[in-house]
Amino acid sequence: MPSFLTPQLTPIVLLCISNVFMTFAWYGHLKFTGKPLWVVVLVSWGIAFIEYCFAIPANRVGHSVYSAAELKTMQEIITLIVFCAFSWAYLGEAIRWNHAVGFALIAAAGFFVFHKW
Repeated sequence: MPSFLTPQLTPIVLLCISNVFMTFAWYGHLKFTGKPLWVVVLVSWGIAFIEYCFAIPANRVGHSVYSAAELKTMQEIITLIVFCAFSWAYLGEAIRWNHAVGFALIAAAGFFVFHKW
């Protein structure tokens, strides 16, 4: 790995990559509603396998510096960011104010998880 990818940064980068794949696995088929469900399930499984190839190392490396709760919180916040971009750019759906507020509240939970009390 490149030297700039510290144990603190590596899981963030890998989780970003894994979430792009997982978002396509879970929601990419919505543009292909004419395809048989079994086909999109198989394709989604293939995409999800690639996602696991990034997510598992992210958690393995990340657990050396983050707790499991911190890694999960990080993953959820990254998921929301990736999903918003995907939903807007790929599906053409607007992110409305209520979505943004709800997502911001979930992201705010990160403060409580990462804050050292």
